[in-house]
Amino acid sequence: MSSTASPHAVRQSTRWPLTQGRFWLTLLGMSVAITGLLLLFNRQDPWLMFLNTASITFGCALSIQILLNLAIRIAGERRPGWPPLAWTVGAVLLGTVLGYTLGGLLGNLLMGRGMLNPLSGLNSRQVLASLAFALVPGAIIVWYYHTRERLATAEAQAQNAQRLAAENQLRLLQSQLEPHMLFNTLANLRVLIALDPARAQTMLDRLIGFLRATLNASRLPLHPLSEEFARVDDYLALMTVRMDTRLQVQLHMPPELAKVPVPPLLLQPLVENCVKHGLEPQVAGGRIEVKAASDGHQLLLTVRDTGVGLDAAATSGTRFGLSQVKERLHTLYGPAAGLNIAAATDAEGGTLVSLHLPLTPTSPSP
Repeated sequence: MSSTASPHAVRQSTRWPLTQGRFWLTLLGMSVAITGLLLLFNRQDPWLMFLNTASITFGCALSIQILLNLAIRIAGERRPGWPPLAWTVGAVLLGTVLGYTLGGLLGNLLMGRGMLNPLSGLNSRQVLASLAFALVPGAIIVWYYHTRERLATAEAQAQNAQRLAAENQLRLLQSQLEPHMLFNTLANLRVLIALDPARAQTMLDRLIGFLRATLNASRLPLHPLSEEFARVDDYLALMTVRMDTRLQVQLHMPPELAKVPVPPLLLQPLVENCVKHGLEPQVAGGRIEVKAASDGHQLLLTVRDTGVGLDAAATSGTRFGLSQVKERLHTLYGPAAGLNIAAATDAEGGTLVSLHLPLTPTSPSP
C-alpha cells in the first residue's frame, strides 16, 4: 500500500512551497515562457527582458504566498492549507499588484534603470493590461497548488477508506474463524464424552483454559509470536487428550523471534487442518511439527504433519481454515505475505504448509 498522506502533509505542501525545488523551477519556466511571448511583440534585449519578467513573476508568486499565509492566520482554514475563497481571491489580486510593483522595481534596478516605478508613464488602460498579464503567473501557481491539495486530500481519504475496509474485512474473517475452531472442538468433545468420560472431563478443563487465554488475545490486531505458539500448544494439548499416543507434537521457535508481531489465530487453523484432515484419518496417527525461522526481512512459519498426505486429505474437507488464513494475510500484508501447501517430500510423507510474512507489520497493499 502506498503511504497515506496526512492532512498535515497536505498543508505543508500547499502553504509552504518556498523550500521545494519544483516551485522555483516552475517560476523559472514561466518566466522563460513569458519572455519568449513578449519578444514576439517587443524587440528588446532578451536577457534584460528576462530579468524584468523573472523579477515580476517571482515577486507576484512570493507576494501571493505571503498574503495567503497571512489570510490563514486572520480568517483560518476553510480547506486544508487554504483560507476562505474570498480571502484567496483577495490575496491573489493584491499579491499581483504588490508583486508587479516590487518585482518591477527590482527588475529596473537589475537593468540599471534605478528605482523607476514600472507603472509610471502608463495610462489607466495600459496599467490594467499590465496587471492583468502579471496576474497569469500568480493565478497559475495558486491553481496548481490548490489542485494538488485537492488531489492529495482525495487520495488520503481514499486510502483511509481502504484501510478501514481492510480492518473490517479482517474482523469479519477473524469472527468467522473463531467459532469454526470452537465448533470443531466441541464436536470432538461430544464424541469423547460417550467413549471416555474421564478423558472428556480432562479435555473440557483444557478447553476452558484455552478459551480463557485465546479470547482476549484474539481481539488484538497483532500479538507476539511466542503467544501464538503458546495458543498452538494449548490447542494441541486438547487434541492430545482426545488422540492420546496417536498424536506427537514438536514446536520450535527461536528465542530471537519471540517478540515478532503476528496476527492472532494464524497458526491454529493450519494445525487444526493437519489434525482433522491429515492425522485423524490415519489409524496410527502421526506427528505435527510447527517451526518458525527468519529469512532476511521475512518470517517463515511451517506446519507439517506425517498424515495421509495432500491428495487423500483434499477429499476429506473444505479446508475452511486455509482459505481464511490466505485472506487474512492478503488483507494485512498484500503481496508481501503468502501461503503455500504442498506434499512433504521425505519418506514420512504427509503435508507441508508454509507461509511467509514481513518481520515488521506493514500496511496492506491494494
